[in-house]
Amino acid sequence: MSIAIRKTLQNTPDASVDWPAVVRTLALSRALDDMEETRLVPERNVLYQFSARGHDMAQILLAQTLTGRHDAVCGYYRSRPLLLALGVDPVEALSSSMGRAGGYSDGRDIGVVFNHPNPHGVTALPMCGGVGAQYTPTAGWAQALRYHAETLGSAEHGRSVAVVLGGDGSVASNGFWAALMIATTQRLPMLFYVEDNGYGISVPSVFNTPGGDIAANLASWQGLEILSGDGADPAEAAALTAAAVAHVRDTRGPALLRLTVPRLQGHSFQDTQAYKPQEFVAEEWRRDPLPRLKDHLVPAIMDEAEWDRLSADGAATAEAAREAAERRPTPDPESVTRHVFFEGEMQGMGGMHTQGYVAPPSDDQPRPEGQRINMVTAIRRVLDQEMALNPRVVLFGEDVGPKGGVHAVTLGLQEKHGAARVFDTSLSEEGIVGRAVGMAVAGLMPVPEIQFRKYAEPATEQINDCGTMRWRTANRFAAPMVLRMPGGFFKCGDPWHSQTNEVAFIHNPGWKVAVPSNAEDAAGLLRTALRGNDPVVFFEHRAMLDHVWARRQWPGDDYALPFGKARITRAGSKATVVTWGAMVPRCEEAAEGRDAEVIDLRTLMPWDQDTVLASVRRTGRCLIVHEDLQTAGFGAEIAARIADGAFMDLDAPVMRLTMPDIPSPHNPVLLDHAVPSVGRIGTKLDELVGF
Repeated sequence: MSIAIRKTLQNTPDASVDWPAVVRTLALSRALDDMEETRLVPERNVLYQFSARGHDMAQILLAQTLTGRHDAVCGYYRSRPLLLALGVDPVEALSSSMGRAGGYSDGRDIGVVFNHPNPHGVTALPMCGGVGAQYTPTAGWAQALRYHAETLGSAEHGRSVAVVLGGDGSVASNGFWAALMIATTQRLPMLFYVEDNGYGISVPSVFNTPGGDIAANLASWQGLEILSGDGADPAEAAALTAAAVAHVRDTRGPALLRLTVPRLQGHSFQDTQAYKPQEFVAEEWRRDPLPRLKDHLVPAIMDEAEWDRLSADGAATAEAAREAAERRPTPDPESVTRHVFFEGEMQGMGGMHTQGYVAPPSDDQPRPEGQRINMVTAIRRVLDQEMALNPRVVLFGEDVGPKGGVHAVTLGLQEKHGAARVFDTSLSEEGIVGRAVGMAVAGLMPVPEIQFRKYAEPATEQINDCGTMRWRTANRFAAPMVLRMPGGFFKCGDPWHSQTNEVAFIHNPGWKVAVPSNAEDAAGLLRTALRGNDPVVFFEHRAMLDHVWARRQWPGDDYALPFGKARITRAGSKATVVTWGAMVPRCEEAAEGRDAEVIDLRTLMPWDQDTVLASVRRTGRCLIVHEDLQTAGFGAEIAARIADGAFMDLDAPVMRLTMPDIPSPHNPVLLDHAVPSVGRIGTKLDELVGF
């Protein structure tokens, strides 16, 4: 705790705090914890339980400081007291714990994974189940606050803040450090609120930061206001919290507040805490904030009778919430497949469509004009046009600014649209995608770039969490974005820059996946993605960015190609070839002189099953060609669907030609041997037709 704040502490409770509300909410939180531990978990009405005892009072004090019109907070699994203090209905909170209809997710997610859409007040951003995953989306919300205020001219965003909660274990996570780098280098209005109880489950905090004190270790971190103190002391916690939030609100810069708190129960209900020394446990109970709060308030601002009345009110509210929650039905099992993607029913928060965006008229038919252009030019032109039409579109990633991207796709866009809308980021894919999630929830259309497909691996958690957001919040939140990602071979290969592995994103529920093979399709799919209401992985194959075959005439300024609509690029009657990306021109060349129909899927999620099945039923044969590895590649899914839907029409087994199950080799001779070639595609077609 800073000396200045310590000097301001007095025995008299701070009059700016609504202490009766603190008492009532604390009693409610304790009653819910006790109810779950003694009744609902043993009865198996609650399956996951994480007590907030010891953490609770400081969170409730934090909630009272969040008064900005667009303040947002992202918690973690011990953050229910904060949600209750923000006005979340205890019935909804308990319904979530019990997995009943309603709640945070209609029974889809565990009850300690919180969210609270509130377009007209403090929002609780959708938290994630992974430790540390809450940090970078909160940084994205903070950056969106600045963008709304400075670029879009919204005065009410200029006084709002973003707050992220985490335990002492989370300060070792990639997300924490990525968000810290973003917030301090960009000077964002963000508060890191660290609840340090000394243990990450059973691991002492000294394993997560040297000496177990993240505040002390960050003392020399530039651009970060640091406060630290006792979160179980009412006066100290109130003063520190107010000072930290005021600093962020007034200076528009970041701060870190570390509060030491006792964890009075185990990590979860099943945790016996046998790993803690008995003297440590006894000291934790001596620090229990509940009796300390009573000593602070009685008789200073209330008598014993009022304390008892407020405590009874909290307990009665908890009991009424239990009765109401138990009357709620089990969620309808038939509804569990809904809300993976946007279905026409608008989400409660997130995305530009909830902010009044209406897409301009579009045309699903290309109107070719001008000279042939390459895919780089087509993508850049669509980005430029959509940025001019829609001020909510923002582009960012490593080297996308003055350099224009390592593939030159964003060349000149920062100069034209400004550094607030096209900007470079720190070298952190977790930070790139995570901040995009927060910006999307705040109503922007982020277009983050992962420089090469292989580099997406550090962002895997954020990619997964983004895709599942709509489903796991039962359409309360969504985070539409366009995640641009070059990949695949180019002249040569290597294990780090040439990976495709599109199937990994298809296996992430909630993501649409585009794999254009040429400039016309790239323009149409990108425009659809930028105007849509779902997250999209936009795969830009390196070999096709300037490939002569991939050049096409500009399809028109209004051309928007629907997802899930394949193109038959070559008609035939004896075999169907299904492919995408850089394999399309090879398959077309291999089909010359052979009676084979070539289908370019163009999108893999969704993919055009109807066109494929109709073709296979006509030809009786199918060859699937893709650059990705064979085992568990997307071709296996296509083959399975053909077996389900067209088995009786087949005259030969479905065949596949793919990369072998190896990383992409560097030497061009090795690469040419590994990637399906025109010659081998032709040979495979002959084998198929001759079966």
